[in-house]
Amino acid sequence: MVTAFVMMKTDPHRIPESAQDIANIDEVQAVYSVTGKWDLVAMVKTPHLEDLSDLVPAKISKVATVHDTETMVAFRTYSDQELEASFSLGGE
Repeated sequence: MVTAFVMMKTDPHRIPESAQDIANIDEVQAVYSVTGKWDLVAMVKTPHLEDLSDLVPAKISKVATVHDTETMVAFRTYSDQELEASFSLGGE
């Protein structure tokens, strides 16, 4: 499974509607409104890396209020449990 984060610029007057339209896309796990140069960030999951090449331009970018996107693919996930285990290595 591939996890990616898609940052989006949207119509600033329609951010909630944009977020809901994007959240309704099957591969989208969550959508966040954020501060900074992007308006929204979506966490997406696809079975294969190649599926992102369909998801972003064919679904996310087709949302009428989305003006620009940038996609980052996650290499590794660090959960709280993994971080706790790595900090406790060699400790006693």
